[in-house]
Amino acid sequence: MLMTPDTVYELLQHRAGEEPESAAIAAPGRAPLTYGALLQHVDDVIALLNRAGVGRNDRVAIVLPNGPEMAVAFLSVASCATSAPLNPGYRTGEFDFYLSDLNARVLITAAGNSPACNAARARRIAVMELTALMDGPAGRFRLSGADAGDAHAGGVATAEDTALILHTSGTTSRPKIVPLTHRNLCASARNIRTTLALTADDRCLNVMPLFHIHGLMAAILASLSTGASVFCTPGFNALKFFAWLEESRPSWYTAVPTMHQAILGSTPDHREIIAANPLRLIRSSSASLPPQVMAGLEHTFDAPVIESYGMTEASHQMASNPLPPLPRKAGSVGPDLTAGLPPGPDL
Repeated sequence: MLMTPDTVYELLQHRAGEEPESAAIAAPGRAPLTYGALLQHVDDVIALLNRAGVGRNDRVAIVLPNGPEMAVAFLSVASCATSAPLNPGYRTGEFDFYLSDLNARVLITAAGNSPACNAARARRIAVMELTALMDGPAGRFRLSGADAGDAHAGGVATAEDTALILHTSGTTSRPKIVPLTHRNLCASARNIRTTLALTADDRCLNVMPLFHIHGLMAAILASLSTGASVFCTPGFNALKFFAWLEESRPSWYTAVPTMHQAILGSTPDHREIIAANPLRLIRSSSASLPPQVMAGLEHTFDAPVIESYGMTEASHQMASNPLPPLPRKAGSVGPDLTAGLPPGPDL
């Protein structure tokens, strides 16, 4: 029977039941974390947070560098509370604004992040420090620090609970809070995996920041919703991209146009790696991709570039070009309905 998970925890539970020994989260130079081990780690974090007084719809700010621990922290917190990732590059004043605006119950951050810790403690927000367990599979960590309050019997979240909170960019006005439910996230993950025809054999090379909807939805949740794996890098680095490509042997990656341009500019020195590690597709989102960059990527990697349009408020993807052989038009997104393609699934 085909299961349609409506929460992040149900998604992880289903995949751990289907393929417990398959790789879920990977990272440079690390052994992968399997679906079975991922679910066990998430269960451990849920129990710890509940004991510390954190439960459903409590807002937990996460300030961590990109990588497997950030991915697993997001999944763990969202499974029992409300995950609120923040840019680790913020200054103390910016952390003060966002933590206050969120009314965060707890801050989870790496040891030594003084700006985030100082802002949290000034507002009497409990701080839990995360330490990566580097001697084990990618993504496992230990949490320590002050309790948030009395023990909570919240358990796991439900479909209508808020799983994720992000802020709008604030380019034209004050940044606004965007709350997304578990049902929102799971529906979006299904739509992205359908658009890209993802299967358990796929592996995504993630270079997107995990405090942004693009990386969280397209790279992490869409992949895990189909039993695929995600290779979590420390963040975009054009000088390291091809070494990561060679190590991870992905079937696809997703990025923003400026990243694609930087990658394309470095391809002449890495043609052997490109030839030895063929991609099934390349995805672009978050801004318009120049047609010449799209053409250059497709020629260099011999893979289709799938451009999509998304918004944080819509759980990322709203429209997307289709995979070949259906037509794709540079500079636009969405199916050509005159070609007989039906509209995509509803969010």
